[in-house]
Amino acid sequence: MFASAFSSAVGSIFIALFVIAGLAIYTTLIRQIGVRKTATIEAVPGAPVPRTFGLPEALLASALILFLLLNIVVSFERTSPAHLSPQDLRANFLFTLFVVFFIAAFLKLRGIDIDTLGGFSKSSLKRTISTAVVLLLAAAPLIGVAEAVTQTFFGGESSKQEIVDFFNNSQTIEQRVTIIVLAVVVAPISEEFIFRFFIYGVLRRYFGVVVALFFNALLFGAAHTHLPSALPLFVLGACFTLAYEWSGSILVSMAMHALFNGGQLIFLAFPELVQQ
Repeated sequence: MFASAFSSAVGSIFIALFVIAGLAIYTTLIRQIGVRKTATIEAVPGAPVPRTFGLPEALLASALILFLLLNIVVSFERTSPAHLSPQDLRANFLFTLFVVFFIAAFLKLRGIDIDTLGGFSKSSLKRTISTAVVLLLAAAPLIGVAEAVTQTFFGGESSKQEIVDFFNNSQTIEQRVTIIVLAVVVAPISEEFIFRFFIYGVLRRYFGVVVALFFNALLFGAAHTHLPSALPLFVLGACFTLAYEWSGSILVSMAMHALFNGGQLIFLAFPELVQQ
């Protein structure tokens, strides 16, 4: 009995230290973002800035946000839960690609350098992945706290999204491969491009980092139309945004997103494997 209590106490201390470490890392990121922004303004007060988002991008972002909000409202007004099908996944995939390519083409026609603005060439692949791993590990305890709060109100199994149940119930290898590709490749690239690079970029341009970060994370959590996952996704979206803002490269948040989704497929779809 004493050994069990001691083990539980050590586990609680370890978890507390893990949470404190995650908070310390992201607090440091916030401080560095603020210092870097002030230093940049002071160093080159009259220097020309590269072309960034303007009124046309603001109008396009507003239309996209309105579409997402309408989709959220319609989803929560359903009287019965929706069930995913292979056709839904394919349609979702094609529509997401259309939105990404439309935004990219629109920015190109406007003469905006997507590579420079998104920091696609800012860091090497090795540095991008290592940064993503460290920041995702730091975000894990924060997401865990949000998950614990969620489970207190919604129950232990309620945080599973429909995509996980669809993966567990899929009957063919083709369906599982499709879900894996969508979750680990398509979703991280498309969602980070839409939410972090474009929507956050436009909001940041007109409302500043704080307001843009909060609204973007809120929209990101709500857009998944799964109420029990909203708080963890809000925290996750905020961490992705801070990683992008701090690193200056959207590839960092894309890598974090891909690693997170891959881990979620393992932890949620194969709980017995994790326990072993």
